[in-house]
Amino acid sequence: MVSETPNLPVIHEALLPERHPQHDLFICDVADAVLKDVMPQMEHPFYSLSKKPETSVRRYEHNGQWLEITPSVKGLATIYDKDILIYCISQIMAKLKAGEKVSQRVRISSRDLLIFTNRGTAGKDYKALIEALDRLEGTRIRTNIVTGDEEQVDGFGLIDASSIRRKLGLDGRLLHCEIKLSDWVFNAIKSNDVLTLHRDYFRLRKPLERRVYELARKHCGQQVAWKASP
Repeated sequence: MVSETPNLPVIHEALLPERHPQHDLFICDVADAVLKDVMPQMEHPFYSLSKKPETSVRRYEHNGQWLEITPSVKGLATIYDKDILIYCISQIMAKLKAGEKVSQRVRISSRDLLIFTNRGTAGKDYKALIEALDRLEGTRIRTNIVTGDEEQVDGFGLIDASSIRRKLGLDGRLLHCEIKLSDWVFNAIKSNDVLTLHRDYFRLRKPLERRVYELARKHCGQQVAWKASP
Protein backbone atom coordinates (compact mmCIF):
# COMPACT_ATOMS: atom_id res chain seq x y z
CA MET A 1 0.00 0.00 0.00
CA VAL A 2 1.21 3.51 -0.71
CA SER A 3 2.23 5.39 2.39
CA GLU A 4 0.09 8.43 3.13
CA THR A 5 2.01 9.56 6.21
CA PRO A 6 2.86 13.30 5.99
CA ASN A 7 6.50 14.33 5.51
CA LEU A 8 7.62 10.80 4.67
CA PRO A 9 8.63 9.59 1.21
CA VAL A 10 5.89 7.75 -0.67
CA ILE A 11 6.88 4.10 -1.07
CA HIS A 12 5.95 2.55 -4.39
CA GLU A 13 8.64 -0.10 -4.83
CA ALA A 14 7.02 -2.65 -2.51
CA LEU A 15 3.93 -2.89 -4.70
CA LEU A 16 3.45 -4.87 -7.88
CA PRO A 17 2.71 -2.74 -10.95
CA GLU A 18 -0.94 -2.15 -11.73
CA ARG A 19 -1.41 -4.48 -14.69
CA HIS A 20 -4.71 -3.00 -15.87
CA PRO A 21 -4.60 0.76 -15.24
CA GLN A 22 -7.20 1.38 -17.95
CA HIS A 23 -9.95 -1.16 -17.46
CA ASP A 24 -12.08 -2.32 -20.37
CA LEU A 25 -15.27 -0.31 -20.79
CA PHE A 26 -17.48 -3.35 -20.27
CA ILE A 27 -15.96 -4.41 -16.96
CA CYS A 28 -15.60 -1.00 -15.33
CA ASP A 29 -18.32 -1.78 -12.76
CA VAL A 30 -16.59 -5.02 -11.79
CA ALA A 31 -13.12 -3.49 -11.64
CA ASP A 32 -14.33 -0.58 -9.53
CA ALA A 33 -16.14 -2.75 -6.96
CA VAL A 34 -15.01 -2.23 -3.36
CA LEU A 35 -12.81 -5.04 -2.03
CA LYS A 36 -14.49 -6.97 0.78
CA ASP A 37 -13.42 -9.91 2.94
CA VAL A 38 -15.15 -11.81 5.76
CA MET A 39 -13.58 -11.13 9.14
CA PRO A 40 -13.16 -14.72 10.40
CA GLN A 41 -10.86 -15.67 7.52
CA MET A 42 -8.89 -12.44 7.99
CA GLU A 43 -8.15 -13.29 11.61
CA HIS A 44 -7.44 -17.01 11.55
CA PRO A 45 -4.72 -18.94 9.64
CA PHE A 46 -6.78 -20.66 6.94
CA TYR A 47 -4.32 -20.19 4.09
CA SER A 48 -0.80 -21.27 3.27
CA LEU A 49 1.85 -18.57 2.89
CA SER A 50 4.16 -20.96 1.05
CA LYS A 51 4.57 -21.09 -2.71
CA LYS A 52 5.28 -24.82 -2.43
CA PRO A 53 2.38 -27.28 -1.87
CA GLU A 54 1.64 -27.66 1.84
CA THR A 55 0.04 -31.02 2.59
CA SER A 56 0.26 -31.35 6.38
CA VAL A 57 -2.79 -30.95 8.62
CA ARG A 58 -2.70 -27.80 10.74
CA ARG A 59 -4.57 -27.08 13.98
CA TYR A 60 -4.97 -23.73 15.67
CA GLU A 61 -6.52 -22.94 19.08
CA HIS A 62 -7.14 -19.57 20.71
CA ASN A 63 -9.49 -18.43 23.51
CA GLY A 64 -11.68 -21.52 23.26
CA GLN A 65 -11.90 -21.40 19.47
CA TRP A 66 -10.25 -24.10 17.39
CA LEU A 67 -9.57 -24.63 13.73
CA GLU A 68 -8.36 -27.77 11.95
CA ILE A 69 -7.44 -27.55 8.27
CA THR A 70 -6.81 -30.59 6.10
CA PRO A 71 -5.36 -29.98 2.63
CA SER A 72 -5.96 -32.16 -0.41
CA VAL A 73 -3.14 -33.97 -2.21
CA LYS A 74 -2.81 -30.82 -4.34
CA GLY A 75 -1.94 -28.77 -1.27
CA LEU A 76 -3.51 -26.30 1.12
CA ALA A 77 -5.26 -23.30 -0.43
CA THR A 78 -2.86 -20.37 -0.52
CA ILE A 79 -3.35 -16.73 0.36
CA TYR A 80 -3.27 -16.03 -3.40
CA ASP A 81 -6.07 -18.55 -3.99
CA LYS A 82 -8.08 -16.50 -1.51
CA ASP A 83 -8.26 -13.73 -4.14
CA ILE A 84 -11.08 -15.72 -5.76
CA LEU A 85 -13.12 -15.62 -2.56
CA ILE A 86 -12.42 -11.91 -2.08
CA TYR A 87 -13.69 -11.32 -5.61
CA CYS A 88 -16.88 -13.32 -4.98
CA ILE A 89 -17.50 -11.64 -1.61
CA SER A 90 -16.93 -8.19 -3.14
CA GLN A 91 -19.43 -8.86 -5.93
CA ILE A 92 -22.08 -10.20 -3.52
CA MET A 93 -21.69 -7.21 -1.20
CA ALA A 94 -22.01 -4.83 -4.15
CA LYS A 95 -25.26 -6.56 -5.18
CA LEU A 96 -26.62 -6.41 -1.65
CA LYS A 97 -25.87 -2.70 -1.51
CA ALA A 98 -27.76 -2.27 -4.79
CA GLY A 99 -30.75 -4.16 -3.37
CA GLU A 100 -30.31 -7.18 -5.63
CA LYS A 101 -30.92 -10.80 -4.66
CA VAL A 102 -27.88 -12.96 -3.99
CA SER A 103 -27.21 -16.65 -3.49
CA GLN A 104 -24.35 -18.94 -2.55
CA ARG A 105 -23.80 -19.72 -6.23
CA VAL A 106 -21.76 -17.00 -7.91
CA ARG A 107 -21.21 -16.97 -11.66
CA ILE A 108 -18.12 -14.99 -12.63
CA SER A 109 -16.26 -14.09 -15.78
CA SER A 110 -12.77 -15.59 -15.58
CA ARG A 111 -11.25 -12.59 -17.34
CA ASP A 112 -13.00 -10.11 -15.05
CA LEU A 113 -11.67 -11.98 -12.03
CA LEU A 114 -8.10 -11.92 -13.34
CA ILE A 115 -8.28 -8.17 -14.03
CA PHE A 116 -9.94 -7.39 -10.69
CA THR A 117 -7.19 -9.26 -8.81
CA ASN A 118 -4.41 -7.57 -10.82
CA ARG A 119 -3.30 -10.74 -12.62
CA GLY A 120 -2.31 -11.36 -16.19
CA THR A 121 -4.74 -12.72 -18.77
CA ALA A 122 -2.44 -15.15 -20.61
CA GLY A 123 -3.02 -18.89 -20.89
CA LYS A 124 -0.88 -19.64 -17.82
CA ASP A 125 -3.04 -17.29 -15.72
CA TYR A 126 -6.21 -19.19 -16.65
CA LYS A 127 -4.45 -22.46 -15.83
CA ALA A 128 -3.42 -21.07 -12.44
CA LEU A 129 -7.04 -20.10 -11.83
CA ILE A 130 -8.18 -23.71 -12.32
CA GLU A 131 -5.46 -24.94 -9.93
CA ALA A 132 -6.55 -22.37 -7.33
CA LEU A 133 -10.16 -23.54 -7.53
CA ASP A 134 -9.00 -27.14 -7.02
CA ARG A 135 -7.10 -26.18 -3.85
CA LEU A 136 -9.98 -24.10 -2.48
CA GLU A 137 -12.44 -26.94 -3.04
CA GLY A 138 -10.05 -29.59 -1.74
CA THR A 139 -9.09 -27.83 1.49
CA ARG A 140 -11.36 -29.06 4.29
CA ILE A 141 -12.14 -27.15 7.48
CA ARG A 142 -13.39 -28.22 10.89
CA THR A 143 -13.92 -25.43 13.39
CA ASN A 144 -16.14 -24.01 16.12
CA ILE A 145 -15.48 -20.40 15.02
CA VAL A 146 -18.84 -18.65 14.76
CA THR A 147 -20.00 -16.83 11.64
CA GLY A 148 -23.16 -14.78 12.00
CA ASP A 149 -25.15 -16.42 14.81
CA GLU A 150 -24.17 -19.99 13.92
CA GLU A 151 -21.46 -22.27 15.24
CA GLN A 152 -20.72 -24.81 12.52
CA VAL A 153 -18.73 -27.77 13.79
CA ASP A 154 -19.00 -30.15 10.85
CA GLY A 155 -16.48 -30.24 8.01
CA PHE A 156 -16.74 -27.98 4.99
CA GLY A 157 -14.62 -26.63 2.17
CA LEU A 158 -13.56 -23.05 1.50
CA ILE A 159 -15.84 -23.42 -1.51
CA ASP A 160 -18.40 -26.20 -1.85
CA ALA A 161 -18.21 -26.65 -5.60
CA SER A 162 -16.97 -25.09 -8.82
CA SER A 163 -17.94 -25.44 -12.46
CA ILE A 164 -15.83 -24.19 -15.36
CA ARG A 165 -16.88 -23.35 -18.92
CA ARG A 166 -14.09 -23.41 -21.50
CA LYS A 167 -14.09 -22.12 -25.08
CA LEU A 168 -13.27 -24.85 -27.59
CA GLY A 169 -10.34 -24.13 -29.88
CA LEU A 170 -6.60 -23.74 -29.82
CA ASP A 171 -6.35 -21.44 -26.82
CA GLY A 172 -8.82 -23.34 -24.61
CA ARG A 173 -9.63 -20.05 -22.90
CA LEU A 174 -11.91 -20.13 -19.86
CA LEU A 175 -15.16 -18.26 -20.34
CA HIS A 176 -16.68 -18.28 -16.91
CA CYS A 177 -16.77 -20.14 -13.61
CA GLU A 178 -19.63 -20.90 -11.27
CA ILE A 179 -18.64 -21.15 -7.64
CA LYS A 180 -20.76 -22.29 -4.72
CA LEU A 181 -19.59 -20.63 -1.51
CA SER A 182 -19.63 -22.64 1.72
CA ASP A 183 -22.40 -22.04 4.26
CA TRP A 184 -19.71 -20.77 6.62
CA VAL A 185 -18.57 -18.00 4.28
CA PHE A 186 -22.10 -17.13 3.14
CA ASN A 187 -23.33 -16.84 6.75
CA ALA A 188 -20.59 -14.28 7.39
CA ILE A 189 -21.69 -12.30 4.32
CA LYS A 190 -25.38 -12.37 5.31
CA SER A 191 -24.47 -11.16 8.81
CA ASN A 192 -22.38 -8.32 7.31
CA ASP A 193 -19.36 -9.75 9.11
CA VAL A 194 -17.11 -8.17 6.49
CA LEU A 195 -14.47 -5.47 6.18
CA THR A 196 -13.30 -3.32 3.29
CA LEU A 197 -9.77 -3.90 2.00
CA HIS A 198 -7.48 -1.32 0.40
CA ARG A 199 -7.48 -1.50 -3.40
CA ASP A 200 -3.70 -2.06 -3.38
CA TYR A 201 -4.09 -5.34 -1.49
CA PHE A 202 -3.73 -7.26 -4.77
CA ARG A 203 -0.49 -5.41 -5.48
CA LEU A 204 1.29 -6.66 -2.37
CA ARG A 205 4.18 -8.83 -3.53
CA LYS A 206 4.77 -11.27 -0.67
CA PRO A 207 2.39 -13.66 1.12
CA LEU A 208 3.58 -12.43 4.52
CA GLU A 209 2.81 -8.82 3.55
CA ARG A 210 -0.76 -9.82 2.76
CA ARG A 211 -1.10 -11.73 6.02
CA VAL A 212 0.23 -8.85 8.12
CA TYR A 213 -2.14 -6.45 6.35
CA GLU A 214 -5.13 -8.74 7.03
CA LEU A 215 -4.33 -8.97 10.73
CA ALA A 216 -3.72 -5.25 11.07
CA ARG A 217 -6.93 -4.41 9.16
CA LYS A 218 -8.98 -6.83 11.29
CA HIS A 219 -7.62 -5.81 14.69
CA CYS A 220 -6.61 -2.17 14.40
CA GLY A 221 -9.82 -0.70 13.03
CA GLN A 222 -9.72 2.97 14.00
CA GLN A 223 -7.08 2.36 16.69
CA VAL A 224 -3.63 3.89 16.38
CA ALA A 225 -1.93 0.59 17.29
CA TRP A 226 -2.61 -3.09 18.00
CA LYS A 227 -0.35 -5.43 19.97
CA ALA A 228 -0.26 -9.15 19.17
CA SER A 229 0.14 -11.64 21.99
CA PRO A 230 3.31 -13.79 21.86
